[in-house]
Amino acid sequence: MEQSSTFANLQTKIKDRSALVGVIGLGYVGLPFAVEKAKVGYSVIGFEQNPQRADQVNAGDNYIPDVKTEELQAIVSSGKLKAVTSYEQISQMDAIVICVPTPLTKNLTPNLSYIESVTQQLAQYLRAGQLITLESTTYPGTTDEVMRPILEQVSGLRQGEDFFLAHSPERVDPGNLRYTTKNTNKVVGASDPRSLEIAKLFYEQTIDHVVPVSSAKAAELVKVFENTFRAVNIALVNELAILCDRMDLNVWEVLDAANTKPFGIMPFYPGPGVGGHCIPIDPHYLEWKAKEFNFETHFIALAGEINRRMPEFVREKAWRVLNQVGVAPSRSTILVMGVAYKKNIDDWRESPSINVIKRLLEDHANIVYHDPFVPEIKIRGQVFQSVPLNDDEIAHADIVIILTDHSQIDYANLVTKAKAILDTRGVTRHLQGDRSNVTLL
Repeated sequence: MEQSSTFANLQTKIKDRSALVGVIGLGYVGLPFAVEKAKVGYSVIGFEQNPQRADQVNAGDNYIPDVKTEELQAIVSSGKLKAVTSYEQISQMDAIVICVPTPLTKNLTPNLSYIESVTQQLAQYLRAGQLITLESTTYPGTTDEVMRPILEQVSGLRQGEDFFLAHSPERVDPGNLRYTTKNTNKVVGASDPRSLEIAKLFYEQTIDHVVPVSSAKAAELVKVFENTFRAVNIALVNELAILCDRMDLNVWEVLDAANTKPFGIMPFYPGPGVGGHCIPIDPHYLEWKAKEFNFETHFIALAGEINRRMPEFVREKAWRVLNQVGVAPSRSTILVMGVAYKKNIDDWRESPSINVIKRLLEDHANIVYHDPFVPEIKIRGQVFQSVPLNDDEIAHADIVIILTDHSQIDYANLVTKAKAILDTRGVTRHLQGDRSNVTLL
């Protein structure tokens, strides 16, 4: 098939929704995207290495809060979505979207093993006329410098001529009820005109507004900057919280007053650290890449250092509160409120709550936790289960530490019943009545 007809044929399939779509990785990014594609008429196959997840999808058993269970069940029942654990059907796909993890090593350097492994396997099945897009967050250059050489060398095909390759970073915000996969603006970039054109067309079928940029590298940098922006500003208010603690000032009062200014400021608030799969990780991708150009990203490094310091600051402040009530850390019972990395979700990956708990355990404190979204956690081989939040549990604790501010918690009752509270999220600061037992971060 000639190159022009290959391109035109893929355009037609995308427009009339006859294109077969493959989504590699059915996690927080992949499953919502697969559902959106199936909802508008595409036939979608999810390639998922975890057999349990694949079975859940095929049974219509939803495990991602941002996906509506009834929608998942409907598209699975209709045959528009199914999950498989092997790559044998990759060659049948017209568009392939990669949504795999991009973690860091212990030395805070990029770990691209998932992307490299998937690309190697894709290359073995790659055929002319396919579109491949990478949604995983990574450093600028991954799509062009890591994926493209593997795909071209193994398959013998050429990007922009035989197949098409683009980067479109995910912008998933778990638990966000306003912005979903469909109505969140979608950036897409590619390093040849045809790849950009076809990728833009592909995403426009399901996303309300697609924003094209000039290259895959630009698209990769867009996402890393977005998360770096948040990391740096969170670090700023975290550092302010530590300073206010030493100055005996209420950081929440200062921030609330500052945020009344109608211009020139954006609300950011301190906390026990940063968590999830983006903010603690992604800025270090840019920090690492910058060194290739003999450039030191001082803001990024400093922000990471400050944010990683916060769990230890919480630990120190908790011991001060315990000292005030006359209880030694090693004899204390601590009730931790929330272990998810942000409120109203069940994801505790990279959660600062876990880092705080680890530090409290080092002082031999008795730790119990309550989280309505996370029934069980495992820390250093020890299994903890969420306890019911009743008056007895609250009263038994020497201190309650609020680490995740889930909305369904009755904080007024918590303040009334607890001996002492350390509120790292500022969720109790607007409560009426006596709050003399509450210490804010």
